[in-house]
Amino acid sequence: MRAFLDRWLPSPITAGRREQLRAAAGALLGLFITALLSHLLLAPVGTAIFMVAPIGASAVLLFALPASPLAQPWSAIGGNVVSGLVGVACVQLLGDTLSLPMLGALATGLAIAAMFALRCLHPPGGAVALTTVIGGPAVHAAGFDFVMLTVLADTVVLVVVAMLYNKLTGRRYPHAQQSAQPHPHATADAVPTVRLGFKPEDLDAVLKQYNQVLDISRDDLESLFMQTEQRAYQRRFGIISCADIMSRDVVSAEFGTSLEQAWQQMRTHRVAALPVLNRARRVIGIVTQTDFLEHGGLDDYRGIRHQLQRFLRKSGVTHTEKAEVVGQIMSQHPTTAQLDTPIVDLVPLMADSGFHHIPIVDAEQRFAGIVTQSDLVAALYESRFAETAA
Repeated sequence: MRAFLDRWLPSPITAGRREQLRAAAGALLGLFITALLSHLLLAPVGTAIFMVAPIGASAVLLFALPASPLAQPWSAIGGNVVSGLVGVACVQLLGDTLSLPMLGALATGLAIAAMFALRCLHPPGGAVALTTVIGGPAVHAAGFDFVMLTVLADTVVLVVVAMLYNKLTGRRYPHAQQSAQPHPHATADAVPTVRLGFKPEDLDAVLKQYNQVLDISRDDLESLFMQTEQRAYQRRFGIISCADIMSRDVVSAEFGTSLEQAWQQMRTHRVAALPVLNRARRVIGIVTQTDFLEHGGLDDYRGIRHQLQRFLRKSGVTHTEKAEVVGQIMSQHPTTAQLDTPIVDLVPLMADSGFHHIPIVDAEQRFAGIVTQSDLVAALYESRFAETAA
């Protein structure tokens, strides 16, 4: 019997207690503000009904499931309003010919079809359609005004509150679909991490074969698959951290390091980038050969040596628009990683985002070393070789 019951019980909720409290508090705040503002907006125009019950169901989606495709602004506003309009139309056209149960079922079914057609599927919309049918004389008398005033005002206010609350509490809403990641070198090739293993086309094919509505956005599902692959890789090869492979004796620069000195350091040590540190050895930027080329106006290969010499040479004046020190050309706020960051986490950064050097910082955010693409490739090769030998 226990095994039979377990088959029908839902899976445990993975959201932590803090996330559950965040959603509950958001729904409480959202519904209170919605009721208050809707009453203030609708009372002057003589609307007696200023809040509808399905808005409570909308609040569950907008605050507890802000990443759901069913909770997005167009889904919420379009789904509720379109469903309400369908319900009112059914009452006015067929109210005298069908029984109330039949009319409610018809209105809800047509509302679902309309939401599918307009890509605004929102479960509370079905309740809105049903409410317009069984809401009684007051709702029937209001007709389309009930939808275009009460339902629309309630939904819009709730959506606006959800946008603000989710942003303030660290949740992305609206949860727009992420566009395909462009190649870092602006070519037509797919980014390296999708050329082998899991591909977006595989997900599209499986979703088409599954042929059901999923309460998760496609880009979130793809991201979950990619993260699952990374965890599986860690389990297979063991966790190699940045501290295991990084270079520790690293040539660095300060904000006030002259361009000539920085360039000479890069040439002498045959490196393509210098981390820029402050006096507390915290990373404030990174300067690369590309920065020298871009700021030096070296787009034309003709006369490049002369242009580079002129760019590196000090102007000799106190006030000039010409860049004189590293801090004026460096890339600020570079992407960094921690000492204990698994190297597999660096793969998408270096392969897809085009980063060639990742500064590594300790628990106090002080510079500890640097990982280059060469370091990463060597580590992955060694781990693969070790697995093959085993």
